[in-house]
Order: sequence, then structure tokens, then C-alpha cells
Amino acid sequence: MTKRRRAGLVAASCVYAFAVWWMTLRPSIYDAEVGGILGDLLRLLAVSPATAWVSFDVVESAANVAMFVPLGLLVAAWGGRWWQGLVLAAALSTAIELTQLWFLPTRVADVRDVVANTAGAGIGLLVAAGWRRWRRSSQQSHNARHRKLIDTSAQ
Repeated sequence: MTKRRRAGLVAASCVYAFAVWWMTLRPSIYDAEVGGILGDLLRLLAVSPATAWVSFDVVESAANVAMFVPLGLLVAAWGGRWWQGLVLAAALSTAIELTQLWFLPTRVADVRDVVANTAGAGIGLLVAAGWRRWRRSSQQSHNARHRKLIDTSAQ
């Protein structure tokens, strides 16, 4: 791994760690203004039968999944194995939920958040694996075409 790549991964990891801390370990996740906007959006979605299923719980669960996708991507970028990413996500999420339970009475600790966060990291790991596979096949395809051009022009 180059120094530049390592520095980029360190920076991305630090920004991500701060963002997770900011979203999960503050006394309140959002203020009254953001809560009002979210409430208005949910009421708007409730009007249509096609989107009435979108509730606060659905939005919160989707946000928990989305928040941990970058963790899976970072584990893959650092060269970690898929199972290490899942274990790290479950451990980090459990630590967050326990901290909320023991020290943040304004927050709600929920085991479903651990499941959603771990699933998000799993999605990140799958995306990274798919990206790697695509890059490898693209590179192999390019190399095969390149060799064919060289072999053809040499004859």
C-alpha cells in the first residue's frame, strides 16, 4: 500500500469515525427543526398508498443500514476479510447501543440497530467485492485485447 493511499484511508477512516460518533452518541440525534421536516415528509408520504408504508421506523432502519455501508467499504479498502468487517460492525454497533443505554437517557438503545448496522457493513463489503471483481475482469479483458493487438500487428 502506498503512503498516499494509506494517508487517504486514514483520513477517510477518521472522518467516518467522527460522523458515526456525531450521529450516535450525541444526546439528541436531531433538533426540533429537523424533526419537523421529517414529520412533514412522513405525513406527505402517508397520503399515497404507494408510499404509506414509509414510517419513522423504516426511515430509521434504512439510515442505520446506510450509516454502516462505509464501514464495510473501509474494511475492504484496508484489506480486511469479510468476516472481520461483520465482526467489527457488530462489535461497534453493540458498543454504541450499550453506551446509549447506560449513558444517554434521551436515546433509545435497540438490538434492531445492531442488526441493521451489521447488514449495512455487509452491503459495503459486497459492493467492494463486486467492484474488485469488476475491476479484475475489466483489466483481464483489456489485457487480452491488448495482447491480441500486439500479436496481430507483429505478424
